Amino acid sequence: MDRCVVRQAIKEKETGKITGYELIFQGGKDSLYNNNEASAADTISDFLVANSTKIINDGLMFVTFTPSLLLRNTPKMFGADKVIIQIEDTVIIHPLAMPLIKKYREAGYKFAINDFQFTPKYFSMLDYASYIRINMTGYDNDSSKKRTVQNIIEMAKGFGRKCVATEVNTKELYEEAMQLEIDYLEGSYIANTMVDKVDKVEYMQGNFFQLVIAVSKDEPDFVEVEEIIRRDAGLTYALLRLVNSAYFALRTRTASIRQALITLGIGQLRHWVYMLSFDQNKTEGTEEILKISFLRAKLASELVKRVPDSTISSNDAYMMGMFSTLDYMVNAPLSELLSEIPIPDEIKEALLEGTGTAGALQRLVVSYENADWKTSKECAETLGIPSAGLAQIYVDCAEEVNGIWQSLMTDMERPAEANEEETKEA
Repeated sequence: MDRCVVRQAIKEKETGKITGYELIFQGGKDSLYNNNEASAADTISDFLVANSTKIINDGLMFVTFTPSLLLRNTPKMFGADKVIIQIEDTVIIHPLAMPLIKKYREAGYKFAINDFQFTPKYFSMLDYASYIRINMTGYDNDSSKKRTVQNIIEMAKGFGRKCVATEVNTKELYEEAMQLEIDYLEGSYIANTMVDKVDKVEYMQGNFFQLVIAVSKDEPDFVEVEEIIRRDAGLTYALLRLVNSAYFALRTRTASIRQALITLGIGQLRHWVYMLSFDQNKTEGTEEILKISFLRAKLASELVKRVPDSTISSNDAYMMGMFSTLDYMVNAPLSELLSEIPIPDEIKEALLEGTGTAGALQRLVVSYENADWKTSKECAETLGIPSAGLAQIYVDCAEEVNGIWQSLMTDMERPAEANEEETKEA
């Protein structure tokens, strides 16, 4: 069966910080909980064994486990401090449910209940659950749904449990959820809310820190500088906008980072970087949305290689994914932002209108990110990409992005550590 796996951010309501991710895993036409659950468990378990270290390294990971996966001790391939075991009806009604849950609880694992119901079997699980997950679908236009959700929240708070509002996929649902006494939010709309829009493009502190170091060398390595800028939507956009401005009066506008760096030269490059350093008030939300843009860019550039006879280059696909988040970050229409940089018309039309091969590629990337398996499969078929390989491509891209982010965070921490050591020595 086809394997589909993606992670979605879980945001803390009060602070806006990302507390972790849900790993959403589904197989083909059948859901994770299907009639052939043992067979599904085989596929999922094998995939997790091969990829666990690639996808679990960014805070807590919420994962739904079937009875078969629990019986196979699959959660134990992750540390108890890393994974939250989500349980659904198929686990709760299983004859071995209580022994299994007690076993994992004694090992230090925490639990979340999906789609809580006011029935004895769900109440019996409350002693073991730390989180109650509440599906918000239909909440904005269904009075009965509103009463149910509010009753669940009141009950959960009475038992001292944390509430996670899930399927927050629209602006309307997000606004409704923010009025509730919940602790966390999850859904495809959350990315839109993680950054306060500003009048200029934001960039990631870790990337900027590495860029400062790179341009401060006696002889900066343009390959290194290009790679740092390339993985940051804010820096890429700012550089291309600068170089294609009237100041440089280029005969031919350029969308090449390398050419932009050559045009600037070392002196002006340093001046540009140092000017950027005057504004370093970046938020966690900014970094999260830039991480999303980087992952979209990597995924699009890898997927386009699998499109038969594609007229889109890997670099253009990368730019498309990178710039797909600009309107999340900046107080300006995306059409206005894109008009200031010379990207190919096909890429621009894909981002603005969703047309052409590039548009189908962009829809594939975003629908997969949102766990919209039906749309992502349709887009993959349209492009001629085998849907069976999407999960592995996504996970490999996520691993690369995670690795770069970890190195960024490490580099940012080193100066502080060095200062502490100097203070101790003094």
